[in-house]
Amino acid sequence: MSGDACSLQNCRGADKVPGGFDSHTPPPFSALLKQIPSVSEVLEWDEIKVLCRNFGDAALKMELRALLDDLRGQIRSGAQTHLPERTDLIAAVEDRLVRLTTPEGRGAINAAGILLHTGLGRSPFCQEALDALAGMGQYSILQTGLASGTRSLREEKIERMLMELTGCEAATVVNNNAAATMLILNTLAAGKQVIISRGQLIEIGGEYRLPDVMAKSAVIMQEVGTTNRTHLHDYERAINEHTGALIHVHTSNFRVRGFSGVPDIAALCALGKKRGLPVIDDIGSGSFIPLSKFGLADEPLVARSIEAGSDVVCFSGDKLICGPQAGIICGKKEIIERIRKNPYARMFRVCKLTIAALEATLLHFLNGTYVTALPFYQKLSVSLATLEQRACLLVSTLANMRTLHASVIDDVSYVGSGSLPDEGVPTKVVRVGFDKAEGAVMDIARAAELLRLGMPSVFCRVKDDALYFDMRTLFPGEEIVIARQICALLKGQAK
Repeated sequence: MSGDACSLQNCRGADKVPGGFDSHTPPPFSALLKQIPSVSEVLEWDEIKVLCRNFGDAALKMELRALLDDLRGQIRSGAQTHLPERTDLIAAVEDRLVRLTTPEGRGAINAAGILLHTGLGRSPFCQEALDALAGMGQYSILQTGLASGTRSLREEKIERMLMELTGCEAATVVNNNAAATMLILNTLAAGKQVIISRGQLIEIGGEYRLPDVMAKSAVIMQEVGTTNRTHLHDYERAINEHTGALIHVHTSNFRVRGFSGVPDIAALCALGKKRGLPVIDDIGSGSFIPLSKFGLADEPLVARSIEAGSDVVCFSGDKLICGPQAGIICGKKEIIERIRKNPYARMFRVCKLTIAALEATLLHFLNGTYVTALPFYQKLSVSLATLEQRACLLVSTLANMRTLHASVIDDVSYVGSGSLPDEGVPTKVVRVGFDKAEGAVMDIARAAELLRLGMPSVFCRVKDDALYFDMRTLFPGEEIVIARQICALLKGQAK
């Protein structure tokens, strides 16, 4: 299947399409629209009938309608000035159906240099998590006590592992960390003030703003301090009879340098204990282990926050924890029980697939096997020498392609997903440029687009009129797939 066919843009051909229009002679806007075949016409084509048998009638009609609607939109916008050939139209429908119905269509190769790439699903699962997902496909013991045969706590094993890993008294899980934050605030301080440093009024991806979450949680936000500096006495002066909690928020995806500071979680917990107020610690990505083991700065450790006296801590399950999307809440037993009884808890509850994948992932932290089992930590641990070997293999595989030049260069990878925003990990990157002196006319942006449209999709960086393929974010052997995709792309046969 052609990557060009997926786009329909820039398709050319001398053949006449249904309606008799010669695609080399652009008609007026309205005339071109009239030449687009109807869904019923296309369904009569023999090649489409084959797709119908392979993928199903309803799925075919859905994707065909969407494809023709896209084509009309491209024509109206001026992006499409010719009708595609019949073969391209058929190939484009097939590509859409493969993307919709098969695991192959969802697959991607991450050569972009971001280990926890939000657009590519953040942390890849370990094999045990994948196996656990398959085990949940039938009836399962999700929420049933085997001895009693009665309904049980669905997150019972997760809670026990989190208690062991962090030292907390109890734990629960919701569908993401934003939900966890909202649920905690609403449970502990609805209708009351929650005191927060101005420097921690964060916005993260998707226009998630903490002040908005606090408002939806039915708490009254009380800002203290300044953007760059907040002192403990700022919190203390703001406490009054209407105060419901103190909150400490990790800034995650940005850093304030220079003349700046905010009380650490231990100091805030001491103040909370003194004044009889619960302290909430939203640590963002969260971590069970020091990242300094991998030459990086440490992100907030869950166990350290619990030890410092936090009443409740929340963090993401799909970043440094390497599991499925989830918001994990650890803390005092009395608070966790109150959270479980909040009506929002039912709304934010996770499904059986999240439970299964998270259980399998946490087990590796519990057993100390996370470096060898969890892909994120595997990739952090790969030596530069190994990365250079993979890079050289990719370069040598491309060596016979006259119209391009490839070289190995030093660069940095990034963790991504709001973790360690200004720290890179040394890596090896293959830089691929196209030699116009040899007659190559491949546009870099178009080449990157075709690689994304291939199967599996390949994502790389585009910089300085070249493609950059980061070896650290690849799984072993994917450099060979990239080489094959690039060679096919230059032959006009992107797979």
